[in-house]
Amino acid sequence: MSRTFRTTTPLEALLVEQALLLARQLQATADAAPDGQVLAAVEGAAVPAGRELTRRAVEAALQGQAEAAEKRGRRAAPAPAVGRRRGRSGRPPATS
Repeated sequence: MSRTFRTTTPLEALLVEQALLLARQLQATADAAPDGQVLAAVEGAAVPAGRELTRRAVEAALQGQAEAAEKRGRRAAPAPAVGRRRGRSGRPPATS
């Protein structure tokens, strides 16, 4: 069976590639396991591989977010004046 998948982001491409690798690894593990031990063998391979897949996905998502934020730059916000004290109203206190 052959299917074509289109990804639109680097994260999607990573996940598709890694999922295919995981599927192949699990199939090979199941094929190589002795009778009566297939479930244990596949679970033993799937749990750490699934964690690694999830870790890579989170890492890639956060990296993409960080790169996008760097391109945008920091958000504009008013900076507090140095050395000037403000009263409750947000205005400098009255001086006499």
